[in-house]
Amino acid sequence: MSDDLTQNDALRRLYTDPAEFIDSDDPGVIAFAREVVGDAADDKTKAIRLFDAVRDRIRYNPYVDMDTPETFRASRVLAAGNGYCVGKAALYAAACRAVGVPARVGFADVRNHLSTEKLTESMGTDLFAWHGFSEVWLDGAWRKASPTFNATLCQKLGVDVLDFDGEHDSLLHPYDGAGRAYMRYERQHGAFADVPAKFIAREMARTYPRMNGADRTGRDMEAEAEARA
Repeated sequence: MSDDLTQNDALRRLYTDPAEFIDSDDPGVIAFAREVVGDAADDKTKAIRLFDAVRDRIRYNPYVDMDTPETFRASRVLAAGNGYCVGKAALYAAACRAVGVPARVGFADVRNHLSTEKLTESMGTDLFAWHGFSEVWLDGAWRKASPTFNATLCQKLGVDVLDFDGEHDSLLHPYDGAGRAYMRYERQHGAFADVPAKFIAREMARTYPRMNGADRTGRDMEAEAEARA
C-alpha cells in the first residue's frame, strides 16, 4: 500500500479518524485542540501550536502506572495533565487528528544519559524501551516530533526546549547545553495508526522488573532534577 496520503483516501482516513487510544473524538480532546489552534488555517501552523501545547501543558511523568493501558489513552493524559512519552505522543496525534491533520505514533529504543539518578535506579538501566513520539503529515511527508519534555523540566535538566517547525524532524536532543551526550536513538520500531497499549504495558513490565508493583506515590522527575542541580 502506498504511503502517499495525497493519493490514497483510505490511508488518509486511517490517520485522521479516531482510534481506541488516539481518541480524537473525545470531547475534551476536541475542545483542547480547537482552543490551541485558534485561528490557524493551515496544517503546519496547527501542528506547531499543538506541539507546543502538548509539550508544555502536559508535564512529563515517567512514574505513571504503566501496568494499565489507560495510561496511554490520549483523553486520559489530557485529563491528568501529565503523562509518559507514549501518552503524550498519543495526545499530540489525537489533537492533530481532531483538527484534520493526519497523525500517527512512532516508537524507538532511546539511550538517555541525563535521566535522574533516582529514575535510572528504579529502571535499572538508562535505556528507554519503546519511547513514543508522533509523526505528522505535512507538505506531503511524515515529520517526526517528540513533545515529551516540558519546558520547565528541560530547564532543570540543563537542556534546550525542543521546538518543532513543521518542516524538519524534531526528536530528542543528542547533546545537552554543555555538549554532553544526552539522547541517542538505538533502534526504531516503526509507526502505528494507534498505540499498541497492551503490548507496551507488557514490554514495560518485562523490561523494567524493578518498577513492577513499586510504590510511585509522590515521585516527581522535575523535583528530582531540581534537587540534583
